[in-house]
Order: sequence, then C-alpha cells, then structure tokens
Amino acid sequence: MDKKIMSNLNRFGWLAAALLVSFASYAAGNAASNAGDIEISGAWSRATAPGQDAASVDLTITSKRAATLVGVSSPAAKTAELHSMTTEDGMMRMREVKSIELPAGKRVNLSESGYHLMLNGLKAPLKEGETVPLTLSIRVGKQGVVKFETMAEVRSLTETNDASHEDEHMHMHMHMH
Repeated sequence: MDKKIMSNLNRFGWLAAALLVSFASYAAGNAASNAGDIEISGAWSRATAPGQDAASVDLTITSKRAATLVGVSSPAAKTAELHSMTTEDGMMRMREVKSIELPAGKRVNLSESGYHLMLNGLKAPLKEGETVPLTLSIRVGKQGVVKFETMAEVRSLTETNDASHEDEHMHMHMHMH
C-alpha cells in the first residue's frame, strides 16, 4: 500500500511540475509576443552641470495593446523613478508615481503627458554625446512585466525637446523577467 501511495504522489508531482513548466512557457511566450507590440523611441537627457547628481529623461512609448510603465532602472544612477510634473499655484511640482498608463495604440511622450523618468544619485556626470542605459519595466495586459532595455542620448545642457529629435529611434532589446 505504501508503494501505491508513493507511486501516485510521484505521478502527481511530475504532472504538477509539467503543468508549471507549461504555464511558465505559455506566459513567457505571450509576454514575448506582446513585447513586439511596444516601441520605445526618442529617449534623451540633458548633460548635467558640475555637482548635479540627478537628471530627467524623456522618451516616447507606443504600445499596440493597453500596457503600464511600472518601473525604471539604470546602472548610471543609484535609483530611478517615474515622476509626474504639475503646476500648482504657479510652482512646478514633481512627484514620484507608481505607474504610467500606456493606452492601446496611443503614442505617449512622457514630457508632453506631464511625466519624466528621474535618475537620482548619478554615478558620473552625464556628458553630451554619451548614452545612458535604461531598463523599463512594462506590464502588458495581464501577461506580466516585460523588461525593455534602451539607451538615452545625452544632449547639450541647453537642449529642449523639439520635434526634430522625435523620429530618432534608439536601439532596444527585450529581456524577460
């Protein structure tokens, strides 16, 4: 009798493991196919002044499906955050937000939408002509979070966000998480 119970438990264990592997492959496959529906372009930041240890990054995300930007990181900074920018009583206010909605089929430029990425505790000054690596965490539907790597171009300290740079697409790689 003990052998029969052990045999059944063993079969159940293998079945459960197979189902988990199948589900993980299915979820990863769906996240990978959804990742192809997201385009990140025009990422840039201004060069930093001496002693400045923070910088903002602007970029554009277009998602074919409803998605949510839920995080950012960069090896160039100790921390990176999603920020909103609002004007209250004539004063510009920045606040960290937990997520930024990316409506299906809509081009979302962060600065035009009242947002930016904030790099805090820069490990080195940002110099014009360099690039800053970024990893964006985007939740695509209910499929989970997909990591996207992109590079932000560092422009002159006096650069403004003009349309001439909007069509520049920076190289992007997808990594599953």
